[in-house]
Amino acid sequence: MRCMVTGAAGFIGSHLCEALLLDGAEVVGIDAFIPYYPRAVKMANLAGLRQHPQFAFYELDLREAELAAVLDGVEVIFHIAAMPGLLASWSHFESYMTCNVLATQRLLQAASESGQVRQFIHASTSSIYGSLVLGDEQTKPQPVSPYGITKLAGEHLAQVYNAQFGLPTSILRYFSVYGPRQRPDMGYYLFIERILQGRPITVFGSGDQLRGNTYVGDIVRATQLAHQRFTPGSVYNIGGAEEVSANQVIALLQDIIGKEAIVQHGPARPGEQSRALADMRLAREQLGFVPATSLRQGLEAQVAWQRALAQD
Repeated sequence: MRCMVTGAAGFIGSHLCEALLLDGAEVVGIDAFIPYYPRAVKMANLAGLRQHPQFAFYELDLREAELAAVLDGVEVIFHIAAMPGLLASWSHFESYMTCNVLATQRLLQAASESGQVRQFIHASTSSIYGSLVLGDEQTKPQPVSPYGITKLAGEHLAQVYNAQFGLPTSILRYFSVYGPRQRPDMGYYLFIERILQGRPITVFGSGDQLRGNTYVGDIVRATQLAHQRFTPGSVYNIGGAEEVSANQVIALLQDIIGKEAIVQHGPARPGEQSRALADMRLAREQLGFVPATSLRQGLEAQVAWQRALAQD
């Protein structure tokens, strides 16, 4: 099987590429290295992949690149690439619109025209639901940030290409992903880094916001199951089973690291979710997906990875 992973140099994309290669797939990796965070971080994510004989990497921007040649022979597309993050979406909307909407439309169009793509798996987010997320996949989307709005638009495009042009698409709504290679702007990365360094952690709002955090290995496994048990037109919530607050995570990290956190509070961020826990009955029933990694196990793995980074 020849597959394509967009965002291959990123947090989730690099883990997915490794898993696909272990399964014997031929993987075409795509990344634009948009400077949301340092290029060196992504290059490190790619280092092992680029040694694999069945991995081919192309640095190109889905918003403008010619895609026909790189899609040659590709049967499955995992569209992981996106402009992430809530806060910057308020001030840099054009980047979110072009990366999350225009790039998605161009990839869908190219996939449709290729005539070879039999699965298009689109990575979306719990942010499409809004600030309080507890329902199933039929819950009315009510995004409260430009990021969530652009990701919802990407979903609509995937569904339209499935309905109008017969391109088989499936949507996975990821919930709060963490683990080794987490982006350096994300909360758990910052919490761990600052506890290790003895620097203050800024908690936005009360810290009582609740999340069902998802370990990156579980996200990858669910994505592979969506491929193995592919159903055109399907939509799945993919998340973790343990619901915890930011304050509880900090307490757990203090125990794992063996150091006390210095905590300061800032104002709540616009577009922040107050509660987000994935209803995964559909993923469990149709994909056989159950999260396997406890929050403590996942945080221990991320702490070990960040400790190793600090020693390099």
